[in-house]
Amino acid sequence: MAIDTKLIMKLRDMTGAGLSDVKGALDESGGDVDKAVEILRKKGAMKAAKKSSERTAEQGLIEAYVHSNGRSGAIVEIRCETDFVARNEDFKNLAHDIAMQIVASGALYLIPQDVPASVIEKEKEIYRQQLKDEGKPEQMLEKILQGKLEKFYQEVCLLNQPFIKDDSISIKELIDQNIAKIGEKIEIVNFFRLTF
Repeated sequence: MAIDTKLIMKLRDMTGAGLSDVKGALDESGGDVDKAVEILRKKGAMKAAKKSSERTAEQGLIEAYVHSNGRSGAIVEIRCETDFVARNEDFKNLAHDIAMQIVASGALYLIPQDVPASVIEKEKEIYRQQLKDEGKPEQMLEKILQGKLEKFYQEVCLLNQPFIKDDSISIKELIDQNIAKIGEKIEIVNFFRLTF
């Protein structure tokens, strides 16, 4: 099947993926752009995982964002492998988007493993009581509890949160897309949210 050049360029602009990857995804999806985007996202996630495990991120930048009301702001330390990428516009935009996300979302932790065990136990205790009050069957409590914890992680863990500009992807997926596009390991090292 011959794929239209305009379609290839459109998908390349949308995703930032390489030409051969875009052609392959469009061939695999039969020309369906939405399916091709999904294929590229999956491949990008695999590439990102490989890059993240093999390389070290020793360069980067610190991005600050202050909301227009002047009453909340965030600082994020985001790293990459080279100084060249740290000065790249795509990397700077990613850092800015993440700083905005922190202000908008109120993330408290980076990943679920950062949440203290005492906080998790307290949440479980609250959820168990809610479920008992709702009359949920005892054998279903643990399964429902896991779902509630996943939702909790989406609220308080930055990498699990839906991206404020596109809630169909998480912050982790946004970073993975940028790793695939830029070609370097990218990681958030630290962040702070300030409000009054």
